Amino acid sequence: MRHRLLVPSLLASVALCLPGLSACSQDSAAPGRTTQAAESSGESASADDAADGDDSPESETASARADDADLTGKVIAVDPGHNGGNADHPETINRQVPDGRGGTKACNTTGTSTSSDYPEADFTWAVARKLEKSLTDAGAEVVLSRKDNTGVGPCVDERGTFADDADLLVSIHANGSESSAVKGFHIIVADPGENEKTEKASVDLAKSVGRSMGEEFTPNRAYGQDAISRRPDLAGLNNASVPAVIVECGEMRNPSEAKLMESKSGQEKYADALFDGVVDWF
Repeated sequence: MRHRLLVPSLLASVALCLPGLSACSQDSAAPGRTTQAAESSGESASADDAADGDDSPESETASARADDADLTGKVIAVDPGHNGGNADHPETINRQVPDGRGGTKACNTTGTSTSSDYPEADFTWAVARKLEKSLTDAGAEVVLSRKDNTGVGPCVDERGTFADDADLLVSIHANGSESSAVKGFHIIVADPGENEKTEKASVDLAKSVGRSMGEEFTPNRAYGQDAISRRPDLAGLNNASVPAVIVECGEMRNPSEAKLMESKSGQEKYADALFDGVVDWF
């Protein structure tokens, strides 16, 4: 696997995802570029395949899907939300960075977790590695916002700018509503976008990913019929110069979705859905 590491900035903000209709925050670590890579598959979740910390990519489903798609010449930026070391460095992640709207925001946050304390950062990293595998098997070049799940950051502004040379940016997250009854995925786009053309392309990407996610998972209609939320306050999206979306894959405090997110097969399903959405957008 070939990686081109970018220099990450320091991070800030130990906040968790906001409850209810608010989106989970973004995070940080050294970005990397690769042209080969991760793992994916799609069986139903079970206790036997609960995630055990092994993030090595491996999936027959991913390979099969990649065989049916040709992304040669495409560059895809993938941002696995948060980072495993964020919680241990509050002074770093609380540092203020440009929010893309003329103000500042905390560099990053710790993210949320399931009721069994499975961290959002672990989930997003696992899904990102599986998605990376599918994309590179299909011929794409993949740029990651962080190189592992043990670091800090990168900051939310870099989580947008690292994708400047890519065709699109997919930022992977999970929501943390206070109520365990809340269920479903939603997708966030910047409003307004970098420019009218990029904003429209971002909405089209959100719709494409939403359709593919909706084939396997429940959309949260609280964000509208298409489960798309348009927000001006997320620095990662505000600092992106390419079509970009944040995908809140589900609710980590909902028991059924938590079980799926904690399982390898569930993570593979999320990666498969994201892969299909990207392919369909092109």
